[in-house]
Amino acid sequence: MPSSEAAPAAEVASAAPIRVSVIDDDPMICQAMSLILTDYSDERITVASTSTDGEDCIRRAADEHPDVVLMDIAMPGVDGIEATRRLRALPRAPHVLILTSLSPSGTVERAIEAGAEGFVSKTDAPDEIIRRIIGVCTGAPQFNTASQRQLIDELSRTRSRMRRDDARALLDTLPEREREAVMLAAEGYTNAEIASRMFISERTAKAHLSSAADRLNMGRVQMARLVERADLPARL
Repeated sequence: MPSSEAAPAAEVASAAPIRVSVIDDDPMICQAMSLILTDYSDERITVASTSTDGEDCIRRAADEHPDVVLMDIAMPGVDGIEATRRLRALPRAPHVLILTSLSPSGTVERAIEAGAEGFVSKTDAPDEIIRRIIGVCTGAPQFNTASQRQLIDELSRTRSRMRRDDARALLDTLPEREREAVMLAAEGYTNAEIASRMFISERTAKAHLSSAADRLNMGRVQMARLVERADLPARL
């Protein structure tokens, strides 16, 4: 009686090869990637087609229904980001792995928003490329170290921008004179110095700061930190 452990192996062996389309504006990259997938995958992968522009790859995918598309970013006409978005909108949408050698700022975040599920470097070892193609078909995101690092950096920058914009929006809720008093206080000026610079009495300066504190529900130190987060342009 055959072992039950042999069944999964038999199922894997009998599974249809993963059909992959390769998209790159350089025909040599298309050819090289096709050879890698054909020669190193032990027949687990077959190349459905190659294309050198985004528009062509979208037309082909609608007819050929590849399981995975390896998508270059920089292409004439329809670039890899837009092509990814349109591929993922197809009724039988393929998985998309971004095929790249460089990662310009914003690439990872934009690619994910378009529907890409990972990145494959053109310089990765054949076994690594094949592993990522097989992995994405199981639903596992495939991000190499470079793309993970860039995504973390982009998220950090986005979070910083959001904190800055939120701080600026809060300051913009203040009347102009109260806002000016808060800005001066954040620069370290005393109430008397604020009054002198604003050509008002010290009592009025205190009133502006007190009113701003009530509106923002913050103390003087918190308001100073709010101004710091806002990162406003230097005043002339």
